[in-house]
Amino acid sequence: MQIFGPLVMSVYFLIFALVHSLLADPAFKRMARSIIGTGFDRWQRLAYNLLATIMTLPFLFILIFLPDRTLYQIPWPWIYIMAGGQLLLAIALLLTLRQTGAGPFLGLSQIWDEGRMDGGSGLVTTGFYSRTRNPLFLFAVLILWLSPLMTESLLAFNILATVYFYLGARHEERSLRAEYGAAYEDYKARVPMFLPRPGSRKQINND
Repeated sequence: MQIFGPLVMSVYFLIFALVHSLLADPAFKRMARSIIGTGFDRWQRLAYNLLATIMTLPFLFILIFLPDRTLYQIPWPWIYIMAGGQLLLAIALLLTLRQTGAGPFLGLSQIWDEGRMDGGSGLVTTGFYSRTRNPLFLFAVLILWLSPLMTESLLAFNILATVYFYLGARHEERSLRAEYGAAYEDYKARVPMFLPRPGSRKQINND
């Protein structure tokens, strides 16, 4: 029954993705806003993140307790190199959150700032954002794939998470385009969606 773990992982991930896609859908937000009122914009992001945290717990249960099969385990000393890479990416991810503001990302700033998603910081195009438009998604995906231990369930999770992060980035970019208009289109023309290319930072800094 080794296939049981990956199968449950895939089914639950699809449920997770459907719930979060629904909650992020503009039509659903408009409906919820009409029912809840202005308080929706203040508390929506925080509630969204709390629900996401709760819904990640079954992933851990599946990885730890359900039948699975190890595909590979990186030997010493390469395991430390990969773990070091994950640590550096985690630091880069935290620096990116600091740049854009952890408060808006977590949903805390919106409580006191009338629901503004950017915390009043505007469109960020410096730092890691001068090299890639989606550094948070990029760093998260790389952390997943640098795992020194790979099982069938973890492989299923990584594949689905990579696809979901890509779709999430596309959705977020549509929202940014609607909010910032021509400024975001100009930024999009200069900086790649994920993989940095030589000269992208220079182009931003020269303007």
